[in-house]
Amino acid sequence: MSTRTDVNSLGEFGLIEHLTRTFKNRQPSTVLGVGDDAAIIETGGDEQLVVSTDMLVEGIHFDFAYTPLKHLGYKAVAVNVSDICAMNARPQQITISLAISNRFSVEALDEFYAGVYAACENYGVDLVGGDTTSSNKGLYISVTAIGRAPAGRITRRSGAKVGDLICITGHLGSAYLGLQLLEREKQVYLANPDMQPEMKPENKDLYAAILRPEARTDMVDLFAKNGIVPTSMIDISDGLASEIMHICKASGVGAIIEEGNVPIKQEAQLQALEFNLDPITCALSGGEDYELLFTIDPKDVDKVRFLPDLYISGEIVAKEDGVKLHTVGGNIHDVKAQGWNHFNG
Repeated sequence: MSTRTDVNSLGEFGLIEHLTRTFKNRQPSTVLGVGDDAAIIETGGDEQLVVSTDMLVEGIHFDFAYTPLKHLGYKAVAVNVSDICAMNARPQQITISLAISNRFSVEALDEFYAGVYAACENYGVDLVGGDTTSSNKGLYISVTAIGRAPAGRITRRSGAKVGDLICITGHLGSAYLGLQLLEREKQVYLANPDMQPEMKPENKDLYAAILRPEARTDMVDLFAKNGIVPTSMIDISDGLASEIMHICKASGVGAIIEEGNVPIKQEAQLQALEFNLDPITCALSGGEDYELLFTIDPKDVDKVRFLPDLYISGEIVAKEDGVKLHTVGGNIHDVKAQGWNHFNG
């Protein structure tokens, strides 16, 4: 009798490791294959290519009850560009493939591609290809992003060293709380379709964080301008806890995160408390912020200390010390990866 293993028992990254464990790179131009935010490919020149592919699936990654098509088109590009930024590279081209059910009109797809166009214009990338096909149900989006950077500037997850400082761009937890607000209003509507959604102006940044996130291409430019090459980096798509553990696993190190130095906007903190949630839990496990988590050599601290929208939030320690959260109350807790699970939805 054959054994059946549920994919949920492995999780997204465990499944990727399982499925690709026997693959070996055969081409000398493949510098880095599976296992980081993007693959690295040698071009024979001073720069290398980075390539990343991501999928968005209706009902799993987005809900049309509150997701405008134009916003979805923009987000589909932004989340893939974010993977290129996580390699400290500049995005240059994308391809988009769609599987479309018959409930989508040409006009609906025009709206989606208006968002794609806006993102391409904002990030300076070209749409160079893709594919379209039919689906039995819903919308499936696959985007491949291609970027480029000098070989000496490309940053992997695996370069963190003991003593490095942990840095975070932007603010965390906003996307998760924006999603909770939208889900709450959806449930109100389903219970009573005559009720109008309550979209408070003070929560506009939370809605924007989940519906129209921005990739941090500006930070890649700031790094170059200030002579900064992070020792490791990853984008925060699945929550701070999950991402710092990816860096620690790839680098063979541990980490201490200082709760008081994790950037969370005041409106996100207030909204978390309204939902009876701990704001730091939203930052650690919420996901979809698409900020950058990176480490730097301590000698570079003066280069980053005064950069805008950047926060020093912890330190890399020895592997045997584990991954810990140092709370504002002085307690130390183990960090557990409880971020977004793609197979549980």
